[in-house]
Amino acid sequence: MQVRLMGMLMLAASFSASAGAETVQLRAGHLIDPGTGTVTHDRELIITDGKIVSDRPWKGVRADGRLIDWSSKWVLPGLIDLHTHVADGYGQGDDPAEPLTHSEGATVLKGAEMARITLHAGFTTVRDVGVYRGLTDVALRNAIAAGEVEGPRMFVAGGYITIPGGGGAVTGAKPGTVIGPEFRIGEVRGPVDARQKVRNLIGSGADFIKLIATGAVLAIGSEPGALELTPEEMQAACDEAKVLGKYCIAHAHGAEGIKAAIRAGARTIEHASLVDDEGLRLAKDRGVWLDMDIYDGDWIDEIGTRDHWPAEYLKKNRDTTDLQRQGFAKAVKLGVPLTYGTDAGVYPHGLNARQFGYMVRYGMTPMQALASATSEAAKALGHEELGSVTAGHVADFVAVGRDPLVDITVLQCIDGVIQGGRLIYRGDAAERCDRWARK
Repeated sequence: MQVRLMGMLMLAASFSASAGAETVQLRAGHLIDPGTGTVTHDRELIITDGKIVSDRPWKGVRADGRLIDWSSKWVLPGLIDLHTHVADGYGQGDDPAEPLTHSEGATVLKGAEMARITLHAGFTTVRDVGVYRGLTDVALRNAIAAGEVEGPRMFVAGGYITIPGGGGAVTGAKPGTVIGPEFRIGEVRGPVDARQKVRNLIGSGADFIKLIATGAVLAIGSEPGALELTPEEMQAACDEAKVLGKYCIAHAHGAEGIKAAIRAGARTIEHASLVDDEGLRLAKDRGVWLDMDIYDGDWIDEIGTRDHWPAEYLKKNRDTTDLQRQGFAKAVKLGVPLTYGTDAGVYPHGLNARQFGYMVRYGMTPMQALASATSEAAKALGHEELGSVTAGHVADFVAVGRDPLVDITVLQCIDGVIQGGRLIYRGDAAERCDRWARK
């Protein structure tokens, strides 16, 4: 299947990666480094082979290399979203079984389009946390890495470790509908099966393992507060991932599921909607990041109501949204590690930055919110070469026209994107933001 997918993605290629070493001189009017919490002004950054070589006060245009003049801009590291569904392509709609209605080729091509949109929105790296049609994310990641498709650097799950009919399964199909094996590659029935499915996913190219520990909001017949995978299945999956040099993360809304996933060894907890005080303390004590999509609930309520999404979805969303935000505010006060994860795909890709304002509203400083999507996200990924503007790091940058530490919503209006030292996007932020605001 992957060979066929790669061929499709090559046909969809929208750009060719530049070859050979290049030195770039970047002039930054205001340089923000969230990892250290510092802001410096009128800086010169030298980039060679996609890495930052130096950062010093601006001294004038060099004779060698190419200049990118962002002297009027606020510049910060490329943004990282740790919870996206880029490779699923079509996103959330009113049909619970929609993943079955698109062909493999259409899904792949749509994923490539969403990848480009995500990158142009300033997100140079994403962790794509699961697809219904198994391994399409692996193919998209590989095509982007090879320079055949334009998109963010991707880390992918390959599929979901879920119980049959659980929160990671395609649910709500008409009786008699055949759901092919490619949609069930992570279904498990017991700890032994969990180990085997983890081996299969990692052997097929997954970067990490996604556990569906509890029920889901956007799945028919699945309750967010209910434990789905058993603690023994989660433990077996996380242990096997560790043996193979990878890690697991856990979709977990319910309080007991959150704690069980942390005890099993999950590195990050996704959603954490109903986290209790014990779960918050456990996460802090064990250094486990909570990746809480606190913007999502408003989109689901507004657009889901307008477009007649299943009533079950809307009720579960209303039952969890405010509690999730209360839990987030508590986590900020307690100093629990928090990362930036949006669940983009539930709402349109490219709007990922809308969550920044919510994080500030519910207790973070703007600098903390920026760190959650740069240096802190890089730590959670285990790739600390990302997420910083200092020498030795990968040269990923975004530019905006106003100070995000004064108004963090400016990140919805990106003026420029550099990925791996390469200028990807430079456009009219006002025109772009007006276009996206209409979505």
